[in-house]
Amino acid sequence: MKNKPKIGATGQTTFTVRPEHSIDVLDDSRLAVLSTPSLIWFLEHAARAALTPVLEPNETSVGTRVDVQHLAATPLDFEVTCVARVIHFDGLSVTFQVHATDGQDTIARGVHQRRVVPIARLARRVRKKKEARKSK
Repeated sequence: MKNKPKIGATGQTTFTVRPEHSIDVLDDSRLAVLSTPSLIWFLEHAARAALTPVLEPNETSVGTRVDVQHLAATPLDFEVTCVARVIHFDGLSVTFQVHATDGQDTIARGVHQRRVVPIARLARRVRKKKEARKSK
């Protein structure tokens, strides 16, 4: 890392809830709402945005922990803002407080942890795993 992440540094992602981000409630597509996995995807990207400025060009970060409460339903076409704030840094591990709002409610809050890793090492591990699968 170029620098240590600063406690309080934030990253943000804003998106509009589309059908590909939703799940039908009670098998009724008229009640489609933001799905929890999609919400977590956007929260992770907010954390990545907070961490990217301190990474070297040969580094990336991977998620290692997610503990999020999904507090309220968000219908299609609502705009959601996800924010991640650095709250702890320990070596290569960074912990974020995350939250999301939809303009009316806080829809999520929790903690997310990421680890900084060399891109080349991650790529080697992924290739090795794929090759092992092919050989079975």
